[in-house]
Amino acid sequence: MAIPTQFAYRTLKEVGVVNADPVYAALPGFERVTVVDASIGHTITTLPAQNVFELGFSPRGSFVITWERVSKDEDGNAAKNLKVWRTVEDTSSSGTPGESTERSVVGKFVQKSQTGWNLQYTSDEQYCARAVTNEVHFYESGNLGTVWNKLRVEGVVDFALSPGKNHSIAVFIPERKGQPAAVRVFNIPQFSSAASQKTFYKGDKVTLRWNNLGTSLIVLAQTEVDKTGKSYYGETNLYILSANGGFDSRIQLDKEGPIHDVTWSPNSKEFGVVYGYMPAKTAIFNARAVATHTFPLAPRNTILFSPHGRFVLVAGFGNLAGQMDIYDLEKDYEKVVTIEASNASVCEWSPDGKFILTATTSPRLRVDNGVRIWHVGGGLMYNEELNELYSVCWRPEPLESHPLSNPLHPVPTPHVSALAYLGTVKTPSKPAGAYRPPGARGQVTPLHFKREDEGGAAHISGSSSSSGTINGFGKPRRREVPGAEPASEKLPPGAAPGGGVSLTTVGEGDEGLSKAALKNKKKREAKKAKEAAEKAAGGSSAGDVFGGGDGSGDVRRANVTRNPDERDRAPGRERSRSNLGPRSHSQRRDNASSGRDPSRHRRNQSSQSRGMGSNPSSATESMTNLAISSSSNTQTAASVPPSNIEISVTSPGGGSPQDKKLRGLLKKIRAIDDLKMRLAGGEKLEDTQMKKIATEDGVRRELEALGWNG
Repeated sequence: MAIPTQFAYRTLKEVGVVNADPVYAALPGFERVTVVDASIGHTITTLPAQNVFELGFSPRGSFVITWERVSKDEDGNAAKNLKVWRTVEDTSSSGTPGESTERSVVGKFVQKSQTGWNLQYTSDEQYCARAVTNEVHFYESGNLGTVWNKLRVEGVVDFALSPGKNHSIAVFIPERKGQPAAVRVFNIPQFSSAASQKTFYKGDKVTLRWNNLGTSLIVLAQTEVDKTGKSYYGETNLYILSANGGFDSRIQLDKEGPIHDVTWSPNSKEFGVVYGYMPAKTAIFNARAVATHTFPLAPRNTILFSPHGRFVLVAGFGNLAGQMDIYDLEKDYEKVVTIEASNASVCEWSPDGKFILTATTSPRLRVDNGVRIWHVGGGLMYNEELNELYSVCWRPEPLESHPLSNPLHPVPTPHVSALAYLGTVKTPSKPAGAYRPPGARGQVTPLHFKREDEGGAAHISGSSSSSGTINGFGKPRRREVPGAEPASEKLPPGAAPGGGVSLTTVGEGDEGLSKAALKNKKKREAKKAKEAAEKAAGGSSAGDVFGGGDGSGDVRRANVTRNPDERDRAPGRERSRSNLGPRSHSQRRDNASSGRDPSRHRRNQSSQSRGMGSNPSSATESMTNLAISSSSNTQTAASVPPSNIEISVTSPGGGSPQDKKLRGLLKKIRAIDDLKMRLAGGEKLEDTQMKKIATEDGVRRELEALGWNG
């Protein structure tokens, strides 16, 4: 019978080891904190350690490392809470071989931080290392009382020893004083110069991942905050460099978004990356960071190679649905099966590459905790519910113990627990989909409601305030009902579709207006027609104003000497706030009642002409700003006396360049006068407004140069 694989677990009340396929039986004797030979359940040693929070083994299992709660000794100093114990028998010590005895501590250290607490060993356990301030200390594994060598790097915060026969170390130095972050690789023990290095910005912390041979290193750099605002979790970048300095590069990814996972293949020649906004993209790269294969887009964030490198698992855990896709690399990435493992927080390949362990652990989820083992072909082999499961993992075993065979055939027999669980699972009669309102059922799903892997629009990242889109997916901010006809674009009166001004005649496009807006529009048109009729009746005076006689220049000079507030006031309308600053109501009444000159009225005109006001300049400016439509002309002609009076309407932009300049200077004078009145009234003006008042003398000199005496 083949050697069974094993997995260990830790819950709130117990620690256990279970033999996997084909026996699925637990080993007894785990009531105390002891070191046990997991193959037979024999107790090797007992650790006299209290308040142990973390445990770890060296690569070959010769040493066990414990981390205890930080405390102080009798003298008030920090107690040495990181301890290294020997697990194998020491031939130099006395004692009967095979006898269970308490082991002595090989080394003790003060380790306050629980993050990165463990020692790092070389694969042959010749050396181990731990980081201190600005240094990495190396020890011989059997003698932890003396520092064997030191690597001093200013600002080092993290390091990783390489596996394989060649001993190398990679250290990370974050950004400091404007200098970029750096990852440097040194050969042990040649610490005088780095064998390889890579500098980069946007790296607050990194994850260092060596391949199995220790020849290449992947650096996953991450920032705490994404300054572009595209991601809540910061910005990520990926780099690769060789241990001998022959190659380094940034890995170019063709989909925008975060990097979810990166994993080396056991053959050390390729690696997989899951990246981009959901649905994420998964790709396989060679050692030169060139993409060799791309998987379909899907909501995935995990990639794992089987121990022999034949299969690759691409899954989506966490807040995703928990689907696992298995691909056979030997059959040109053919998809084997998709497994539904909802709520899984742990996923690992078995050492023989035939099974996948998934588990739901606390505190991420405190209900439905348990362990499930799946066959690579997709079948559930084992299921066990555990109360408050904290951790679970396979027992590490060398590949030589499990030579590669055909893992798909024959399919092993499921355990009774798996059959019992499958018997309680209800198979849905039909696949459940997204909810649709009754009016949208039976219709084709719009593209903007689909994911990118389902044929929908690609995700467009950007600020919602500037893009004018919904969730960054390029759709306009307009309500759209699935299956209904798209609503026509509502435009303001007079506007053309897509922007600009409508060139249609008056009266067109009224169907888009409300009743109140249509009523107001008719009132404005009637008012314009009435004013046009009044101005037509007073055409003789208008002719003088518009330059019909020789004294047009005199009339213009006479108008500018009048109160500018009256000249800017149209009959029955308030002054334009764009030309004049805010006034109080009392000032408006004073300006409306002052400056009247009855001698300028034409006594022989009809009563309608009296409504125009006494200021001919006001009539001039009002008429020049009117757009007379065909309907207005018809009403005007009906109200004009039989004597055919012709009116010459001049546009505001007409006249000579000197006249234009004069009007502009007079506008400045009016604005300055208004600011002076506001200042006299006790209002506090801004610096720019005070500077504008200071330019009054210069403006008046320009007016005098143009022949205006006001």
